[in-house]
Amino acid sequence: MKDAEPQAIRLADYAPPNWLVNEVQLTFRLAPRATRVLSRIRFRPNPEAGGRAFFLHGEHLKLIRASVDGAEISPRLVDGGLEADVPDAPFTWEAEVEIDPEANTALEGLYLSNGMYCTQCEAEGFRRITFYPDRPDVMAPFTVRIEGPEPVLLSNGNPTASGAGWAEWTDPWPKPAYLFALVAGDLVALEDSFTTMSGREVTLKLWVRPGDEHKTEFAMEALKKSMRWDEEVYGREYDLDIFQIVAVSDFNMGAMENKGLNIFNTSAVLASPDTSTDANFERIEAIVAHEYFHNWTGNRITCRDWFQLSLKEGLTVFRDQSFTADMRPGGVSRIEDVMALRGRQFREDNGPLAHQVQPDSFVEINNFYTATIYEKGAEVIRMLKTLVGDAAYRDALDLYFARHDGEACTIDDWLKVFEDATGRDLAQFRLWYKQAGTPRLDVTEDWDGANYTLTFRQHMPATPGQNEKKPMVIPIATGLLGPNGDEVVPTTVLEMTEAEQSFTFEGLAARPVPSILRGFSAPVILNRETSPEERAFLLAHDTDPFNKWEAGRALAKDVLIAMITGEEPPLAAYLGALAAMLRDEGQSPAFRALALRLPGEDDIAQTLFDANVTPDPARIHDAAETLRQEVAEHLQDMLPRLAAECVVAEPFAPTGEQAGQRALALEVLKLTTRLDGGKAAAAMFESAGNMTLSLGALGCLLDAEKGEDALAAFAAKWQGDALVMDKWFMMQVVHAAPEKAAATAEALTAHPAFNMKNPNRFRAVFGALAMNAAGFHHASGKGYDLLADWIIRLDPLNPQIAARMSSAFETWKRYDADRQAQIRAALERIKASENLSRDTGEMVGRILAA
Repeated sequence: MKDAEPQAIRLADYAPPNWLVNEVQLTFRLAPRATRVLSRIRFRPNPEAGGRAFFLHGEHLKLIRASVDGAEISPRLVDGGLEADVPDAPFTWEAEVEIDPEANTALEGLYLSNGMYCTQCEAEGFRRITFYPDRPDVMAPFTVRIEGPEPVLLSNGNPTASGAGWAEWTDPWPKPAYLFALVAGDLVALEDSFTTMSGREVTLKLWVRPGDEHKTEFAMEALKKSMRWDEEVYGREYDLDIFQIVAVSDFNMGAMENKGLNIFNTSAVLASPDTSTDANFERIEAIVAHEYFHNWTGNRITCRDWFQLSLKEGLTVFRDQSFTADMRPGGVSRIEDVMALRGRQFREDNGPLAHQVQPDSFVEINNFYTATIYEKGAEVIRMLKTLVGDAAYRDALDLYFARHDGEACTIDDWLKVFEDATGRDLAQFRLWYKQAGTPRLDVTEDWDGANYTLTFRQHMPATPGQNEKKPMVIPIATGLLGPNGDEVVPTTVLEMTEAEQSFTFEGLAARPVPSILRGFSAPVILNRETSPEERAFLLAHDTDPFNKWEAGRALAKDVLIAMITGEEPPLAAYLGALAAMLRDEGQSPAFRALALRLPGEDDIAQTLFDANVTPDPARIHDAAETLRQEVAEHLQDMLPRLAAECVVAEPFAPTGEQAGQRALALEVLKLTTRLDGGKAAAAMFESAGNMTLSLGALGCLLDAEKGEDALAAFAAKWQGDALVMDKWFMMQVVHAAPEKAAATAEALTAHPAFNMKNPNRFRAVFGALAMNAAGFHHASGKGYDLLADWIIRLDPLNPQIAARMSSAFETWKRYDADRQAQIRAALERIKASENLSRDTGEMVGRILAA
């Protein structure tokens, strides 16, 4: 039996809460199957509200008793919560409820994770803990008492009292319920301290399970760097006596910024050279920074409602990207940001799940924790900073913090701050928040012998619910290079505001070569007729790291598209440019490693689709394999020298410099494996002294179909480490031949270590299947059927992860009629499953509506 169709929630229907909260006091009496939660909440009427109806959210709660000002009452239990008759004046509400943490497989609210109590309340999980106005514009200070036998009892704020079997915490800063946190269990802490810019000493604690202490030092250093950076760059000082992080093995997200008590997925905090790759270290550093930065951009200033989600997430992603760029210089981090944006957000924009950075409506808010909200939201902030300049940006942020500290705000509040601080009219810029889709920017040029003109035309394809689009403000950072490679016009930001607009550079001695969209100054798709020779020229001479890399990537795409469509590929130009770039020792190893990687198969599929060519995943895969072989053979004389250059003589350190050397070493190893059948990879696997090289060598052996013994040795060594075993599961599916990918994933679900209730393990198998584009989209349809089977199984247990995994089907309209029919059948089967959750139902419905 299916539930009634859930109703959409609309931004236009926002109304202020009828009641505000002065103070919250909570007592938890922990028990695995019957935790009691006692709440004492002081309410006051909201003078800005239009009514006095009293409603509290609540789900999966057993109400024991309730009272108003000490008098017992019998509230009316209704769908989604309760109603009660209360005085039209300030009053005190008290309630006692019972919840079952052990049965909470959704990992929302209070749940048990391998014997440890943990909470996740964003976006609407607090209503699974007690009855409360669970909306972000209701903010209050919290006092929490935890009673239980667990040795460590933690909550938000500062510790105020404790004894045998109990602890009390007080958070003096008003916060919405989604920022509430509680953790209780057998934990040990790495302890440190940080002295703020005003001289206050803050205690830092990073809590883990016993045995994981040796994996905490990197995250602690990342935290201290983040705290110092936020002071130096944004003037933001930490505001409690203690800051704590807890690592949890069962967690739907990467991490959560709960005030003073951040809860992290273990994958986002635990690190050691033996068990973590360089990518893991970089991700941990970024996530630690992201969650800490939320203390001001998300906690002290939060969202009025969930339609404003990018107000905190887009801004905080931009802040963590800026932090990473400062920690790992050289332009490589910006390239990696854009690769992620294109791989996730552009794909979202080009399909049925496209939505605005500020959506107009949603059915389930959990489905809008998307690349559009996060990564595109960050790009919008980046553009705003580009348009107003660094100094004006800092002035505007200072005003934002001063004006809105302690408030729940809107995106309009954010933009009004910039208008007041800079005097700019941002009415047109608001369209970046209100229009879905990725703008296309077509470029033509004119040269009259002295003056050079670039003409841009912008347009945006229709997206669900938005057929007509208005012209956007697009900052186009542009430089010009002379015929000898010298820069004749340095980077200049062209501000485009019209549907078509021209910009002229006067008094040039020779026709220049343009370098357009430097630093990827706007999240657009740039279309310009360019020769292979010009791309090779830019790869050799462009001073902008992003556009230098982009030239090589575009040249590789030219080759692959020609191979797939049966045209003559510019292979010689690409191979020659690649070799020249690798010989340039002025380029960092990290940059050269990125330049050696081919565009992803999903990227090629979208490029073909945009050109009105139906992509064939098998042909794309074959073309990529052919080009990789061509590259290996062309560079074979250079590979030994490059491999020797990449040897790191110093002890392992998770620095950007060493990570770049290892990245280049592994790209060289991939090419070498194509020539020696895996001999070098086998030697590296045996001798690797860190997880980066070990895992990279294992991938090469799997590609060479000689990885069976290495897989067995890897599992035997790491079977006791869940995060490393996630890698073991993932590698087998990602590196499976297309015809074997679904069968490999299916076989792994029968492995004793597979646990569908653990989000990391589920993603390690089925996220990897979706990443194996040729395997997932194999003509047999087995990948579609298998994923649908497991989404149906997972949905009753963890609807958030089931819904997110269904996005693997979002590109289905790209493909041929047979694949479309197979995917539609899989989606219809999910949609028809019994008691389908609101989360998954909304996602599947939006995808089917394409």
